Amino acid sequence: MHGSRRRRTSRSTGSGVRRSGLLHLRARRGTHPSRVGWWQPPKPQAPVRAGEDTARHRAPDATDVLPVVEAPGRAVRGTPAQVRARRMRLLRRGLLGAAAAVVLFPVFAFAVGYLFFSVPNPDAAVNNQVALVSFADGSPLTRLVPEEGNRIKVPLEQVPVHVRYAVLAAEDRSFYSNPGFDLTGIMRAAWNQLRGGEGGGSTITQQFVKKALVGDEQTLWRKYKEVILAVKISQERSKDEILADYLNTIYFGRGAYGIQAAAQAYFGSDVQELTPTQGAMLAGLIQSPSRWDPAVSPERAVERWNFVLDGMVAQGWLGPAERADARFPKTDARRSLARGVPTDSRGHIVSAVTAELEELGFTEQDVAQEGLRITTTIQPERQQQAVDAAHDALDGQPVNLRSAVVTIDPRTGAVLAYYGGDNGLGLDYTQVRKLAGSTFKPFVVLAALTREPPIGLGEVYDGREVPGLRNAEGADCDECDLKQAMTVSNNVVFHTLTKEIGADAVAAAARLAGITAPLDAPTEGIALGNKEVSPFELASAYATIAAGGVWRQPHLVSSVVTADDRVLYQAATEGERRFSERVARNVVEAMLGVAEHDRLGLPQGRPVAAKTGTVQSRFEGQNNDAWMAGFTPSVSTVVWMGTDMNSPIRTARGRPIQGSSLPGDVWRDVMSDAVAGSPVEDFPPLRPIGEPPSPLGPNETPPPSTPAPPPPPEPPPGPPTTAEPEEPDLTPDDPERPGILGDPGVDRRPDDDDDEDCSVTPCG
Repeated sequence: MHGSRRRRTSRSTGSGVRRSGLLHLRARRGTHPSRVGWWQPPKPQAPVRAGEDTARHRAPDATDVLPVVEAPGRAVRGTPAQVRARRMRLLRRGLLGAAAAVVLFPVFAFAVGYLFFSVPNPDAAVNNQVALVSFADGSPLTRLVPEEGNRIKVPLEQVPVHVRYAVLAAEDRSFYSNPGFDLTGIMRAAWNQLRGGEGGGSTITQQFVKKALVGDEQTLWRKYKEVILAVKISQERSKDEILADYLNTIYFGRGAYGIQAAAQAYFGSDVQELTPTQGAMLAGLIQSPSRWDPAVSPERAVERWNFVLDGMVAQGWLGPAERADARFPKTDARRSLARGVPTDSRGHIVSAVTAELEELGFTEQDVAQEGLRITTTIQPERQQQAVDAAHDALDGQPVNLRSAVVTIDPRTGAVLAYYGGDNGLGLDYTQVRKLAGSTFKPFVVLAALTREPPIGLGEVYDGREVPGLRNAEGADCDECDLKQAMTVSNNVVFHTLTKEIGADAVAAAARLAGITAPLDAPTEGIALGNKEVSPFELASAYATIAAGGVWRQPHLVSSVVTADDRVLYQAATEGERRFSERVARNVVEAMLGVAEHDRLGLPQGRPVAAKTGTVQSRFEGQNNDAWMAGFTPSVSTVVWMGTDMNSPIRTARGRPIQGSSLPGDVWRDVMSDAVAGSPVEDFPPLRPIGEPPSPLGPNETPPPSTPAPPPPPEPPPGPPTTAEPEEPDLTPDDPERPGILGDPGVDRRPDDDDDEDCSVTPCG
């Protein structure tokens, strides 16, 4: 034992780990105690003999040290203190990285925006607010504000100091001290937007940037651009230059851009002449000029005026005594402004579009400031065809004649053509209500078909004139059904029918189809059109019949999109069923013969339902209004002609104008152009309601029956012959029974013995 090397102890150091073996295990990491790598299968072991005591198979003693085998590829974590230290280092590094990102990212974003965002000018500020109106194909129609807007630039020196202070009191009281943006307001706006609310907190510099370039989208991106450009403008321009640009750019309502135009629009004076109270009133309008105009909301205007004056007092810009003596100023009346509306026939389209936008909830301020892109439903080629057809018909005729043309797509409600006259700033005749004449007779049929029990087109009436009620020349008929009476426009028949079903029922049917006129206290005369309607609403009502009883809102606005391509509105084309398709088809059937009867049929014999209308004058033999209205399954067109004074309408040769003459010519030209190049469209098959109409035309008699053959001659006298066997008797109902005059089965129809089908034709 002496001289031998001392053995290293293997005594445990605690926790079952041998300290002396720690280095060895670390050096041989990944090696199994059996000398087999973890990736290799273990070596086979010799079987244990019975009674043999081995360390591998015996229970360990209390003093034995168990080896620790580490998982492959994992490092020893170390002591708890080392683990905590390592975690703290990682946490510190993460916090430092996050802090660096919070600090450096905004700096980087600011630097990028500062380099790439260009500073707008006042001209861009006005032009970018202008709304653009286009045709259905995207081609331009007009800009709703002239290129420079209704604006007169003035230097800041011409704006009285009290007017400047009024604007600052209303919009940005720290204007001369802030860096161009309000950080507190921006943070508040960002928090509101994160919670789903709206932003806010804009300085005058930010407002100028927003109107000039960015738009009014409530997003963090907009605020980011506002801040960058506000700082950049503040660095490049003085505060007075920024305020001057703002005052020459901001919209004050009434079509006025800039403080000078506003002074003229509201007070009829120049900006130099504005008093402190007038300046405060104008400053109070800036946030919402269309709603806070004194002519629109005097209470709100006074409230804003007081807010501005109190702000001026709080800032020391107005004395308390002067504030106490202040009285709300009187403003001029609102005037109707063209604001970019064309002066020719297109002007009526633009006016109708702006009126429709207002009905949709777009204010004057939205249209004037948001740079909207408005697409209409008007198809330029059809519009030009309607204008040309009206011009051709009126060329060489008396100058007092007026005309209107409206074309609507029954499948969508879209207005395809809209001609209200050549004076775009004058009266729009498509919206003027005139006596409808016989164009109201289809609504009488509609009312008759929807009553209980219904009255079918085959119902026969006496159409001869009676005292106090006459027919037009050639419209008499001794006996005619409803379709025949519609074809010749027999007044007596429809007056009698209206008396039978009730005038209120006819008015209700007209409203059901889409007539929006009051039609109050109707009488039997409503069948002859003694109520006023406009060409626009009549075209819509006829489109409902063409669409199989589905009413669709007639509209000229197809879509509204912002300058940054946000869709604010898209027209709906879904309809509302007003009456059944079967009822509509029966009304169509009643109208199918009119155009052909009046020599106004369409090319290729296209099926077309139509009705003329002529309103007689108080002067014998004269007319005041003339209509032609009709439709195919895809186009509904109405044409009206008359005068401003409801005076008799005559041609250049002095002949009275009626619905089938000049208005009919215009209607046929417009409809022929509309269907040119398209396949022939048929209406659905007819399923008659009640008695079906006669296949004969008005006053047409059936062809005479075949005359009976002469009786055979008497046989000569002679001896009696052997009698032939008798034929069996034929009952009267036997189909083989010879009829009168030798015709088989006279007055017999093959289905006479069948049960009546109430699902197709109502019983009774």
